[in-house]
Amino acid sequence: MHGAHEFLKALTLVLCVAAVTTVLFQRLRQPVVLGYIIAGLIIGPYVAFPLFADPGTVQTLSELGVILLMFSLGLEFSLRKLFSVGPTAGLTAVIQCSLMIWLGFVVGRAFGWTPRESFFTGALLAISSTTIIAKAFDEQGIRGRLREFVVGVLIVEDLIAVLLMATLTAISSGAGLSAGQLALTSGRLVAFLVGLVVVGLLVVPRAMRAVVRLNRPETTLVASVGLCFAVALLAQSFGYSVALGAFLAGSLVAESGEEKVVEHLVLPVKDMFAAIFFVSVGMLIDPKLIAEHWVAIAVLTVVVIVGKIVGVSLGAFLTGNGTRTSVQSGMSLAQIGEFSFIIAGLGLSLKATGEFLYPVAVAVSAITTLTTPLLIRVSGPVANFVDRKLPKPLQTFVALYGSWVEGLRTAPRQKTLGTTVRRLIGLLLLDMALLIGLIIGTSLTLARLTPIIAQKTGLSGSLAEALVIAGAVVLALPFLVGIARLASRLGATLAEVALPRRPDRKVDLAAAPRRALTVTIQVIVALLLGAPLIAITQPFLSGFTGALLVLVLLVLLGVAFWRSATNLQGHVRAGAQLIVEALAAQSRSKEPGAEPQPLEQVHGMLPGLGEPTPVRLGERSPALGRTLAELNLRGQTGATVLAIQRGEEGISFPTAKEVLRLGDVLALAGTHEAVEAARLLLMPEAVVPPPEGTQLPA
Repeated sequence: MHGAHEFLKALTLVLCVAAVTTVLFQRLRQPVVLGYIIAGLIIGPYVAFPLFADPGTVQTLSELGVILLMFSLGLEFSLRKLFSVGPTAGLTAVIQCSLMIWLGFVVGRAFGWTPRESFFTGALLAISSTTIIAKAFDEQGIRGRLREFVVGVLIVEDLIAVLLMATLTAISSGAGLSAGQLALTSGRLVAFLVGLVVVGLLVVPRAMRAVVRLNRPETTLVASVGLCFAVALLAQSFGYSVALGAFLAGSLVAESGEEKVVEHLVLPVKDMFAAIFFVSVGMLIDPKLIAEHWVAIAVLTVVVIVGKIVGVSLGAFLTGNGTRTSVQSGMSLAQIGEFSFIIAGLGLSLKATGEFLYPVAVAVSAITTLTTPLLIRVSGPVANFVDRKLPKPLQTFVALYGSWVEGLRTAPRQKTLGTTVRRLIGLLLLDMALLIGLIIGTSLTLARLTPIIAQKTGLSGSLAEALVIAGAVVLALPFLVGIARLASRLGATLAEVALPRRPDRKVDLAAAPRRALTVTIQVIVALLLGAPLIAITQPFLSGFTGALLVLVLLVLLGVAFWRSATNLQGHVRAGAQLIVEALAAQSRSKEPGAEPQPLEQVHGMLPGLGEPTPVRLGERSPALGRTLAELNLRGQTGATVLAIQRGEEGISFPTAKEVLRLGDVLALAGTHEAVEAARLLLMPEAVVPPPEGTQLPA
């Protein structure tokens, strides 16, 4: 009875104080998450207040909130959607996590922390909070492609977190981590996911459809929540996150087609336990420890916000998302949360870190939790600002790059994943693995090899050490050259698939866009290989040698990219003039006011411009009398205006100050999704609603 009394007391305090603070913060038009955290601070053990709840009980309840929140997220993110965004989200997560692990390690060493403490710091900074983002997205009504992409990145980050915890456990236990152990850990994770998905697809959708057909809401709710906790428990029994299991349970239920019914029933229960989770975060805040380590907390907070915005935005854009989606994704993921607590607690239990790291992680998480709703709210205007301030060649590249990636995605699978491409990717990964092994091996054996060489050659200790390092550099050169050549071949091969040559034409009219795409793919390869290389080898190196090498490589690629973008500008100008002439010919041959026809001939003559789509402005168009800058078409939709046909006149490559008039025919370029969104914005009454899931301008 005593335990039941304590449980009831904790639950009463949490819900009542959370209710009061939530009502107050809604009145003040502030994020309710802030109210929950302050409620936790009030009833926590570190503030002299007459209300106190048992932290262990609240922590147990908060885990239920995480499970239900992840289950609800899985309901709106079916396995089909997960697989569709998986490659792009996966590449973005790898770039972002590698960057944050390296930054966290460097900051930790700068504060004088041990290498293990610094490594744990980098790991806890790498993983964003699914719980916090899901709550903020729900409050602000974020849907569509942005939500799907961000959730995809979060799921991949959770998988990376599992590998990180296995790695940190092996390192902290003193056993070390071999390549075989890492491969075994990765294989077990893949086997678990594949087995769960295959068995789940055979059982769960059919079972849920049968339950829903009973038309008993309470039965559906109990069955859904029971399945959620069962899969979460199964994941935990295999040593994985309960959040990962709950998400997969929701995705399996979504495959039944009854996810809307289940989501409606689970929503109130989810909201209550999610509130308890944020209260539990507030209870962990100790003002004294925060005051003691305020410098580290401030620096790490800035590192999290800036590093994640840059890493995610860059990765999202390079994988084919527009400027708006990329910037919004980066600003949405700029926080840490529940996995950071788990990683920090792991370091404490293994005695690999000092007691200071856990409260530092909680404080950084609390601060970034408060900044997340604001960052999400201002991400749209920030994305528009970034788009306006880009140099003209970059604006042109940004507008067309998405259509090239779209062409690469829609190409036959045997071309994008053919024998040549698979072999190049395999060789790249092999060269990187050998390079990492050489760097780590040299670092670990340097202390033993130096005295041996000094004794045999008669050189001083410093010269012998330099000789060993020089030998390692010589051995590494073939791998570096091989990586550069393979990246160049991979870029050229994929660019050829997206923008194929026309054998019937003597002049290669797609040379400029293909060159720009080739260099961009080389930049992606450099980041995908360089970022993990730096993150893995930094603990074994002194200084920033690896980072400087990757930075020099990126600068060289950046120069080549700028040249290709400038050449692309000339290609697009020629294409815009050709579009004007084609539209003028159409207007002379058709009745006044007739809808313009597609410009297939332009696409054939100047490939790389996507599929230019003409749109005529009617009387009800909201664009009439507004400039292109005021309309902000590219910033809102990702589509760009290549040319304008106005009566007998034509404007190729119009400026931002161009005022749109009745009857203007705008030639739009970009991905199919971007063009459809732009058409809806220009002529809302004349456009058929786009397919479900298409992201429209906010």
